[in-house]
Amino acid sequence: MINFLSKSIFSSIVLSILFFGCQESKDAEESVVIVPKDTVKEEVFPKLGHDAPYYADSMYYGREKYVEYYAGNLPIILSVPHGGWLIPDEIPDRTYGTMVTDDNTYQMSKVIMDTMEARFGSKPYVILCRLKRRKIDANRDSTEAAQENRFAHRAWQEYHYYIGSAKKKIESEFGSGLFLDIHGHGANPDGYYDLRTWLGYLMPGSVLDQNDETLNTNSNSIKTSIRALVDSSDFSFIEVLRGPHSFGSLLDSLGFGSVPSKKYPGPEGSRYFSGGYNTARHGSRDGGIISAIQIEAPKPGIRQNQQTWSNYASALATVVDEYYFRHLKRRIKD
Repeated sequence: MINFLSKSIFSSIVLSILFFGCQESKDAEESVVIVPKDTVKEEVFPKLGHDAPYYADSMYYGREKYVEYYAGNLPIILSVPHGGWLIPDEIPDRTYGTMVTDDNTYQMSKVIMDTMEARFGSKPYVILCRLKRRKIDANRDSTEAAQENRFAHRAWQEYHYYIGSAKKKIESEFGSGLFLDIHGHGANPDGYYDLRTWLGYLMPGSVLDQNDETLNTNSNSIKTSIRALVDSSDFSFIEVLRGPHSFGSLLDSLGFGSVPSKKYPGPEGSRYFSGGYNTARHGSRDGGIISAIQIEAPKPGIRQNQQTWSNYASALATVVDEYYFRHLKRRIKD
C-alpha cells in the first residue's frame, strides 16, 4: 500500500514538473520579439556644414555625391541646377513640375571653371547638382524641388547651403560678387530655335519690351536681381541692363547674341526666361551685395560640344571681368 502511494505521489510530481516546464517554455517562446531581417534604422543626416571649413581649390560632395561643390577664391559663383544624370532608386520621380535636363550644362560649367582659373589664376565657386531633374529641381523651392522625399530634400538643402557658404566667403573677402545660374533653353513648341543667350534679371519679357525711357526707373531697378550692382555702378539702370556696358552687349560684341542687350533690347513678345528661384534667392533684389544673372544658353553653338563649350567659356570669362570692372570698379582678380 505504501509502495503504491509512493509511486502515485512520485508520478504526480513528475507530471507537475513536466506540465509547468512545458508551460514556462511556451510562455518564453511567446514573449520573443522577432525582428525582420530587412528592418533598417532610419538614416540620420549630419548637420549641414559638417564637412567645413571649405578650402579654396578643394572639392566637396554632399550625401551620396548628389551635389558637387568646388570652393573658390574669386568673387564669382557658378550654379548648375539642371545638368545632372543620376537616377537613384531611393528618390522616386517627381510627379509635377518641369523635368527637362539642360544638356551639357554640367560639362560646360566645368570648362568655364577651368577657363576662369587659367585666366585669373583662381577658381570661381561652383555648385553642381548631379541628380537628374526628374529626381530634384534645385531651381525651385523645397516643396516642388523634392516633393516630400527626404533624400531629395537633403540634396536640395546641401545645394543651397554650399551656395550660402560661398556667398558669405565672398561678402567677407571681396565686398561684392556675381552669381551666375547656368541653364539651357531649347526649341519653341512651334519649332523655332532662338540661338541667342537669354539673360534673366527677374524682369519679365513684357517689361523688357518697353522703351528705355519707360523702363529706366528706380522702381524697376529695385525689382531686379542685380540691384546691388546697379547701386554701385556709375551708369544708369538702363545702361547696366542693356546699354553698351551691359552683360548682354559685352557678350554680343564677342559673337554671342544676347537678350537683353543694346542690339536686342527685349524678346519682342517671343519665348524668354526671366530668372527663377535661384536668381531671386541668391541675387540682390531682396538685399545683400551679390547680384545674380540667370544664363539660358542655346545648345547649337554653345552647349553643343567641347569646342563650343571652350569658345563660350573664354568669352564668358572676358565678359565677367569687364562687366565687373565697369560697374564695380575692380577687376575680378586684382
